[in-house]
Amino acid sequence: MLLIPAIDLKEGKCVRLRQGNMDDDTVFSDDPVSVAGKWVEAGAKRIHLVDLDGAFAGKPKNAAIIRSIVEAYPDIPVQIGGGIRDEDTIQAYLEAGVQYVIIGTKAVSEPHFIKDVAIEFPGHIIVGLDAKNGKVAIDGWSKLSHHDVIDMAQKFEADGVEAIIYTDISRDGMMSGVNVEATAELARSIRIPVIASGGITNLDDIRALGKHVGDGIVGAITGRAIYEGTLDFAEAAKLAESFGD
Repeated sequence: MLLIPAIDLKEGKCVRLRQGNMDDDTVFSDDPVSVAGKWVEAGAKRIHLVDLDGAFAGKPKNAAIIRSIVEAYPDIPVQIGGGIRDEDTIQAYLEAGVQYVIIGTKAVSEPHFIKDVAIEFPGHIIVGLDAKNGKVAIDGWSKLSHHDVIDMAQKFEADGVEAIIYTDISRDGMMSGVNVEATAELARSIRIPVIASGGITNLDDIRALGKHVGDGIVGAITGRAIYEGTLDFAEAAKLAESFGD
């Protein structure tokens, strides 16, 4: 299992939000490139970037910094989400060296878009499903849709996406523990990999997720815990990698 550090970008800085609230942010660094380097040195095998400004604007806002991170660490796969709503944006990110693009709101509001881009950019499309009580949230978590998260994941699997990132938005940034049961249920319902996100706080969360590697949970994204120090990234990454050996 892969432990993936998150770098959330807002106005060129590395921040963390609580439950997706842009007005409830904590700035951790003015230099996201050096933050990426810190996690690479600690053993990160992939980096998760989020363009928070882009997510709310519907178009990339931190693309220059994202390119700088990719250029600085060319051997580390990068996945990027936030404001990716058209083919041109996907193409630009892939040409810049990004390995995976994460589609969130657009996947839910215009599902046919996923089928098109999965064909156009095979192996590079990940869908991010953010949910609360089993229902998918959109528009930076500001709206709860009527879509069931498992039904949507099964549809996107059929469309040919590479993986699903599942976030329980009631737990993200709250340091309250990951929703292992819901994540494992989703992983068992599809054949493509599931990456857990939201609420990872300590090594016990890693162990709990690791028990479900056989169900299809291949990775976990962690943010606030590694910035606030409740989780030692290097130690946690080694533990995560021990599952599935």
